[in-house]
Amino acid sequence: MKNKPLILILCLVQLILCTSCNDEWTEEQFENYVSFKAPLTSGGVTDIYIRYKESEKTTFQQPLIVSGSKTNSEDITVEVAVDADTLEVLNYERFQNREDFYYRQLDSKYYTIPFQVEIKAGENTSLMGIDFSLNGIDMVDKWVLPLTIKDDPSYDYVANPRKNYRKALLRINPFNDYSGTYSGTALKTVMEGYENETPVVKSEIRSYVVDENTVFFYAGSIDEDRQDRRNYKVYANFDETGGVIFYAENPEMNFQINKDASYTITERMDEIRPYLLHRYLTINNIDYQFTDYTLVDNVAINYKVSGSLILERQLNTQIPDEDQQIEW
Repeated sequence: MKNKPLILILCLVQLILCTSCNDEWTEEQFENYVSFKAPLTSGGVTDIYIRYKESEKTTFQQPLIVSGSKTNSEDITVEVAVDADTLEVLNYERFQNREDFYYRQLDSKYYTIPFQVEIKAGENTSLMGIDFSLNGIDMVDKWVLPLTIKDDPSYDYVANPRKNYRKALLRINPFNDYSGTYSGTALKTVMEGYENETPVVKSEIRSYVVDENTVFFYAGSIDEDRQDRRNYKVYANFDETGGVIFYAENPEMNFQINKDASYTITERMDEIRPYLLHRYLTINNIDYQFTDYTLVDNVAINYKVSGSLILERQLNTQIPDEDQQIEW
C-alpha cells in the first residue's frame, strides 16, 4: 500500500486535466469572423450564373457566413460595399498590359444590392439578394461585380482578416436556353481557295447571351484571345419552330449565309445517376462565309465555315432552383 498516495495524486491530476479539457469548450474557440461564401476559380473570380430575362429582374442569393466553434449569439448587421480597388489589382497581376483581357466592373445599371445584410442571433448564415437586370449587356467583355465586407471598430462584427474570405469577385454569366460551351469538333473552318486542305477545328466554341432567344459566337476560329474579337460577332437567333437564323451586324465582315440552319433538342436520363438529365441541343446545317479584314494589315482573308455544333447541359432534377440545377 506504499503506492496508494501516489495513485491518489495521479487520479487527482487526471481529473483536473479532464475537467479543463471539458471546460475549454464552454468558451468560444475561434473568432466569429464574417465572410462571403464565394470560392475562387482558377481565373481568380467566382462564376455565378444568372438566367437572362428581357424585362424582369433575376435575383442571385449570395451567402454570408459567421465562423466560430459556437453558434452566433447576436443579431449582426453586415455592411457591404463595391470594391473597385481589388478588381484593379487582380487585373494587373493577372493580365499586365493586356487590357482587353481585363475584367470590367459591372455597371450599376445592371444590378441592385442591399448594402446592409442581417444575420440573426442563433444563425451562422444569411443570404444577400442581388437583383440583376441584364438587358442590353455586351458579353464581349468579362463583367465582374466586386464586393467587400466593410471593416471598422464601430461595427458589431469582425470581417474575416483573410482577404479572399471577405471579398466576393462575382463573374457574371448570364444564360438562356441556347448559351454555353458547344462541342466544335464537327464545325470546320477553311480559307477560301484552300477547301481541299485540312480545315481548322476547335474542340470547344463558346456562345454568349444577347437576349432570351439569341446568342453570339465569334466567327470561324476567332476566339476570346483576339484583341479585335468584337468585330467578328456572329449572331444566332433560335425560333420556336426549330429554325436558326445566323447574321452579323458588322458590314466589313462581308458575312454571307449559304444554307438555312436548324436545331433539335433531345433528352435522356443518366444511366448511373437517374436524377441527372442530359439535354442536347444540336445546330445543324451551319454554312456561312466571312472576311477577316484585320488579322493582316491591308489584306482581306475569306473563310468558309460549315458543319454542326452540340451543346450538352446536365440538369440535377432534384434541385428546384434553375441556376443551381445546371451542372456548369
